[in-house]
Amino acid sequence: MDFEFGPADDAFRTDARAWLGQHMTRDPAGSAGLRAWERELGRAGWIGLGWDTGAYGNRRATLTQQVVWAEEYARAGAPGRLGHIGENLLAPTLIAYGSQAQQDRFLPAVARGEELWCQGYSEPGAGSDLAAVRTAAVRDGDVHRISGQKIWTSLAHEADWCFVLARTEAGSRRHHGLSFLLVPMDQPGRIDVRPIRQMSGTAEFNEVFFDGALASAGHVVGGEGNGWRVAMGLLALERGVSTLVQQIGFAEELARVVRLAAESGAVDDPVLKDRLVRQWAELRIMRFNALRTLAGPGGDPGAPSVAKLLWGGWHQRLGELAMAVRGAGAAAGPYDWSAERPYELDALQRLFLFTRADTIYGGSDEIQRNIIAERVLGLPREPR
Repeated sequence: MDFEFGPADDAFRTDARAWLGQHMTRDPAGSAGLRAWERELGRAGWIGLGWDTGAYGNRRATLTQQVVWAEEYARAGAPGRLGHIGENLLAPTLIAYGSQAQQDRFLPAVARGEELWCQGYSEPGAGSDLAAVRTAAVRDGDVHRISGQKIWTSLAHEADWCFVLARTEAGSRRHHGLSFLLVPMDQPGRIDVRPIRQMSGTAEFNEVFFDGALASAGHVVGGEGNGWRVAMGLLALERGVSTLVQQIGFAEELARVVRLAAESGAVDDPVLKDRLVRQWAELRIMRFNALRTLAGPGGDPGAPSVAKLLWGGWHQRLGELAMAVRGAGAAAGPYDWSAERPYELDALQRLFLFTRADTIYGGSDEIQRNIIAERVLGLPREPR
């Protein structure tokens, strides 16, 4: 595998680094500030680098240049992206499965950073087993009327649109009779978004209730009844360059834990030192696996599952290691009794609590192992 950065990549890195240095707002003020940052990225063409077309105001970049941008963005400490779902999931799906009219309507707004998206997949009782979705969409003239509930919907409280996997054929079961619909979120009385407060104190996940919400019949991607094919195609896009971006963040978290171990003397404990070294080595292996996957032929049905198994367990072990390095102090934290909320979790405590979910969300470890066993190794299907 040849995955070396060349002169053109170095020039691209210089350009990216200079632009970020001139334009980056390290800590935008709330939702309005993050939305303004998305529009700033869009004006400069930094949204949609990986799309196979530059027709929507986005720069086109090679695979290595996409990695360069991701690395520079993460290393600059740039703000978390509100537009990730629209740029990296919805847009490539429209390019692969959507009509020209759908691409012309939605891709320019994503590229400009003007419309934000969320993903309406999981439901109570249909999380890892996505084929069990019960949300229904009934055709009524030139619209579909959607009723049901989605859960764990990231950024639904910020999103302008949601792509929803719903059952459009009454009485259908499992993978059949599903459609992939594009639904506007600004429908008061028809869509209710309720934040889910997590034990870390944050609430980026939401429950979303649809009560007759409307979606245009022209906003069914891939044709009615073909939702499963489109949904699975989208999930395959969750690997790729975004995996490398994630690993840059992981490396920064690991570096923070290593610094703490050195400062506190915990690194002198041979058991903790061994765990730190293992975390570093496993992160390198994850990077090599991601690069191998990117450079190899597409369509490997097991690649996303292997990647999820690797990073989910690794990140969870990092959270546990951070608490072990902290020792007894991990159970306490800074507090200010004069503040409205006197006790706040620090970064490593939030890391530990959030990583409890890493082996569950995005498809549990059990589901990923089933996919590898059945689709890659050809083993018998799990009995139901």
